[in-house]
Amino acid sequence: MYDVTALGELLIDFTPAGPSSQGNPTFEQNPGGAPANVLAALSKLGLTTAFIGKVGTDQFGQFLKKTLDDVGVSTHGLVMTDTCNTTLAFVHLSPTGDRSFSFYRDPGADLLLEPSELSYQLIEDCSIFHFGSVSMTGEPSRSATMAAVKHAKEQHKLISYDPNLRLRLWKSPDAAKAGILSAMPLSDMVKISEEELVFLTGESDLEKGAQHLIDTYGLQLVLITLGPDGAYAHNKLGSARRATYDVAVVDTTGAGDAFTGGFLYKLVQSGKTPADLSPAELDEFLDFANAVGSLATTKKGAIPALPDLAAIEALRTNGPA
Repeated sequence: MYDVTALGELLIDFTPAGPSSQGNPTFEQNPGGAPANVLAALSKLGLTTAFIGKVGTDQFGQFLKKTLDDVGVSTHGLVMTDTCNTTLAFVHLSPTGDRSFSFYRDPGADLLLEPSELSYQLIEDCSIFHFGSVSMTGEPSRSATMAAVKHAKEQHKLISYDPNLRLRLWKSPDAAKAGILSAMPLSDMVKISEEELVFLTGESDLEKGAQHLIDTYGLQLVLITLGPDGAYAHNKLGSARRATYDVAVVDTTGAGDAFTGGFLYKLVQSGKTPADLSPAELDEFLDFANAVGSLATTKKGAIPALPDLAAIEALRTNGPA
């Protein structure tokens, strides 16, 4: 039995690594992909996890499989193909560590996951099923994603959704909005950024926007990440808002995924449903998740930067080192 099974993209993040001896930009190869990052965060915290997705049989795909294996994420649901290359993403960092992406995916292997290739057993054998919208940006992976989510719903799994808006991967903003919202009714909890809240609801007020999503799609919980300002959580019992930790930011790649992993960890440990979390519990879970997300920004890369429980509790107890 797995605590969390996730489906979606597994790819290479090429992260800026400073100038070469000739003064040209150099990039470091790092493992990435939002659903895989979430699982890696959970595995580092001691939970059992499994990944469903597709990579190429090239050196990048082999590297990604080994990365998940090494961190303890089951790769029984990882399909490897020699018909297409592993997807690549080049990360561009601003002076403050914020990132943007350039994708090399026309298509990439992650986009070619077929419904017939899904490991439904990994969905049936989990407590929480997690997914994002990047795997919904084209076929056949969109059909595979929706088939997996519907199966998880039929199996009465708790469904966690991260829209993870990447406009460049959609045909248009309208297509992105429609595609992302199509999966909301199947979800139980959603993690979005402040910008994604405005994009999806037209509402900048956190409580109003979160309540709109709950009322419209029957969600149990909405989590909203606020970058350096922390995070907000809202369910039927109330809401909570927590400031984040002031750390020396190097690279924000994967910080939101680390946050999601941290929150899911606390949820699993509690044995509760998202709807039944009290405001005090939401506050505690946000603080823990903020600590995980903050620590993930102090090193380059997503999975390599994910902290263990000792580092998280040290930050929560003593503040930044």
